[in-house]
Amino acid sequence: MRIAAAVTLSPEQTEALERMARARSLPARVVERARVVLMAADGLENKEIAGRMNMTPEKAARWRNRFLAGGVAALQKDAPRPGKPRTITERKVKRVVEMTLHNKPANATHWSTRTMARAAGISEASVRRIWRAHGLKPHQVRSFKLSRDVRFQEKLEDIVGLYLNPPEHAIVLCADEKSQIQALDRTQPGLPLKKGRCGTMTHDYKRNGTATLFAALDALEGQVISMCDDRHRHQEWLKFLRAIDDIIPKDKQIHMIVDNYATHKHPRVERWLDRHPRFRMHFTPTGCSWLNMVERFFRDLTENRLRRGVFRSVEELITAIFDYIDHHNDNPKPFIWTAKASDILEKVKRARAAQNNRQSA
Repeated sequence: MRIAAAVTLSPEQTEALERMARARSLPARVVERARVVLMAADGLENKEIAGRMNMTPEKAARWRNRFLAGGVAALQKDAPRPGKPRTITERKVKRVVEMTLHNKPANATHWSTRTMARAAGISEASVRRIWRAHGLKPHQVRSFKLSRDVRFQEKLEDIVGLYLNPPEHAIVLCADEKSQIQALDRTQPGLPLKKGRCGTMTHDYKRNGTATLFAALDALEGQVISMCDDRHRHQEWLKFLRAIDDIIPKDKQIHMIVDNYATHKHPRVERWLDRHPRFRMHFTPTGCSWLNMVERFFRDLTENRLRRGVFRSVEELITAIFDYIDHHNDNPKPFIWTAKASDILEKVKRARAAQNNRQSA
């Protein structure tokens, strides 16, 4: 009678195999192989292992022998299998990658799988596999903006310092206007959401006027102070500053993070601020609205309440905005800023270096 080769495990191998046999994140076939080897180490023959594991004796013998030949590592990879020879060579793969990175089709700004398949003489599925393997997504593009503010670093460190280490006995407000919010009504009623079909709305609309939202987000607590008006001149900005002055307790300093919109620097605004020294203005670098956390709140407002809304009048629009803000203030959740100024500066330096290299190439 044939007797299978004995399997003797070291303590390290036993620990590794037991860990693999219990694992829930490994492929099922790897877990199965580890159990086969552990049973073999306990002295079971291949037929006994096959009966317990519901497999053929040949399979049990195969993984016993592969473990003896290659150890634990041999259980985690499959042997090469015979199959059809590759029709797409490494040279052709390299050509597709080079074309994607450095060329454009004659009549378009970027490649699609179809245009690349025609140009390279391969199938769309092959193009898709090559792009996926190399992390290429020519159909996508991201917008960016590098600030040219000469005081960029100074302003960045000032604002990030307020987020990460807010001053005591003070409140940090991220303030801005969301102007020209349109009260849009649809030309026909849409259909509601139902199983197997998304909700619908007409692509065209009726304009029923606009409103401007003034908002100041408490960076620490998440509360929002708001005001709506029909315009966004320095007069309305002053009215909003007075409202903040009335709401915030008089014993607190007010640090306001704002952008460089001319209204915020109007002479009348500056004279009012001189008469109210507890207000300290912190201006974001030019082209860096992302530093103002109220922009994140505006995005949520647009996405959750405005974009799909139907408003038959400006009054309806303003009511919807205030209802959303009241609901937010009932259970405010602040946006947590985690990026350090040094990390942001390092990313900006890399971006500028890449841009300079691109321009000089």
